[in-house]
Amino acid sequence: MRLLLAMFLSLGAAFAHAQAYPAKPVRLIIPFPPGGSNDVVGRVIAAQLGERLGQGVVVDNRAGGGGTIGINAAAKSPADGYTLLFVSVGYPVSIALGAMPGESLQWFAPVAAVGTGPSLLVVPTSLQVNSVQDLIALAKKRPGELNAGSAGVGSFQHLATELFRLTTGIDIVIIQYKGGGPALTDTIGGQVHMNIGSAVQNVPQVRAGKLRALGVGGPHRLAALPDVPTFAEAGVPGAEATNWWGIVAPAGAPQAVLQRLASDITAILDSAETQKRFQHEGADVLRMTPEQFGRHMAAETEKWTRVVKQAGIKAE
Repeated sequence: MRLLLAMFLSLGAAFAHAQAYPAKPVRLIIPFPPGGSNDVVGRVIAAQLGERLGQGVVVDNRAGGGGTIGINAAAKSPADGYTLLFVSVGYPVSIALGAMPGESLQWFAPVAAVGTGPSLLVVPTSLQVNSVQDLIALAKKRPGELNAGSAGVGSFQHLATELFRLTTGIDIVIIQYKGGGPALTDTIGGQVHMNIGSAVQNVPQVRAGKLRALGVGGPHRLAALPDVPTFAEAGVPGAEATNWWGIVAPAGAPQAVLQRLASDITAILDSAETQKRFQHEGADVLRMTPEQFGRHMAAETEKWTRVVKQAGIKAE
C-alpha cells in the first residue's frame, strides 16, 4: 500500500512539474559565436520554441575551445530543463579529438534532432574564379599561397575543408578562427580565399552578393541556390560533407519536461513555416526520436574518431 502511495505521489509530482514548466525563461547554450551555422539554426528554433512554451528562450553564445567551453557550462547547469545545449557534428568531433571525454555523451539527455545541411564552397567576389575547377586550377598554379577559413580545429568547416583538400590534392593553408562567423567575415573581406562552411551560414551572404558560391557539398543541389552544382557535378566526387544540429539537456532533467520539449520541437519541425525557412537557408529538417538521436550521436562519435585518426588531426 505504501509503495503504491509513493508511486502515486511521485507520478503526481512529475505531472505537476510538467504542468508548471516553464515558470521562467529557458536558456539555450550555443557553444559557438554569433554568425555561424549553429547560431543561425539555433536562433530559428529558439524563437519558435519560446512561442510554444510561453516563455522566452534566451540564446547564450558560449564560444571557445572548439565548443568545449559551452558544452562544459551546460553540463554543470542544474538538470531542471531550464538550460539546454545546442549541438552539432562538432560535438562528436571534439570527442574524437580528445578535447572532450567519450563519457561526456552521458552527461546529457537527447531531446531532439532539428536539422541537417550540406557544406557550401564560397569565395570572395574579388577572387577571379567562377567554378570549382577554376579554384582548383588556381590553387595548383599557386601551391601554398591560397588559404581557407575554418571555425576551429575539428569544426565542421575544418573537416569539410580537409576532405576537399585531400580529394582534390591541392596545397592550401587552413586558417583556424574562433568560430564560423569570424571566418566568414574575413572571407567576405577577401582576407580568406575560400570557405567551405554550412550552407545555412553561407547562403545569405551569396544572396546578398557578398560571396560567390561554387559548389554544394551534398548529394543534391540546394533549392536556395538551384544554379550551383554539387561537388560531384563539378568533377569532385567524394568531397561531400554534411552537418547536423540538435538539442540536448543535462542528464537527470525530469522526463516529463524532456517529453514536453521533444513534443514542441517536433511540432516546430512539422510546420510548413519551419520547413520553408530551412530550405530558404540551405538546410532540411531532421526528425528523430530522442532515442534515435542518442544513437545517432554515438554513431557519429565512432565515425569521426576513425576519420580524425586516419587524417592525423590533432586538437590544439
